Amino acid sequence: MRLESKIGTIGNSDEKIYNFLSNFKNFEHLIPKERVRNLEVDDDSCSFSVDPIGSMGVKIAEKEPYKLIKLSSKEDSRFDFSFWVQIKKAGDELSHIKLTLDAKINPMIQMMVKKPAQEFLDKLVDQMAELPY
Repeated sequence: MRLESKIGTIGNSDEKIYNFLSNFKNFEHLIPKERVRNLEVDDDSCSFSVDPIGSMGVKIAEKEPYKLIKLSSKEDSRFDFSFWVQIKKAGDELSHIKLTLDAKINPMIQMMVKKPAQEFLDKLVDQMAELPY
């Protein structure tokens, strides 16, 4: 299952956004509190539970300064997934951002999680636009 968020616009530089999002300690500001429980964060990984998806662990898999942050599931995650944050400079203090989720899940579970996961991605984009980078 591959889902792409809407494209968001952030009134900040690609460098500031990249630096902020590359630090897992800032993820607390990004994850919707009403859906997330048991958040644990260290320098390059985090784990949490998302209703109705379940427990997930995320680690940084790849970074390309000011353009891409690729995250992947940790070994103990319930699902095998990759998550990309793409950043595109649109001006000195203006950037576009898009999130992509690629999850390997069986079709039965996919039917249950597709809509909530899409809503989650779009809400993250909205929250990213409001952050004080």
